[in-house]
Amino acid sequence: MASLGRKREGLRVGGVVVTYKIFPTDITVSFDELKKRIEASLPKFAEVYGYGEEPVAFGLKVLLAQFKFPEDQTGVLEEFEKRMEKLDGVSQMQTINVRRTSR
Repeated sequence: MASLGRKREGLRVGGVVVTYKIFPTDITVSFDELKKRIEASLPKFAEVYGYGEEPVAFGLKVLLAQFKFPEDQTGVLEEFEKRMEKLDGVSQMQTINVRRTSR
């Protein structure tokens, strides 16, 4: 019998969706360009689940980004976060929400 969330005999592996607040280095950072850089640097195991924006103060906005990761691999979040920290235009990231998904 196959375990839930494991990829066996054609069953799909569940995933983890993580929502991040991504703070830009400056208010002039283009979110369209930042999204392109994020997508270009994604590891093969990660995928974009969605984007949004949230005003903070004095014209500063943060990029809300959701990414899906496989739940059956260890270390994927750490690897992803290290890549994002090095990305041009990203000041810092804050994890907002982590949830499981079966899709």
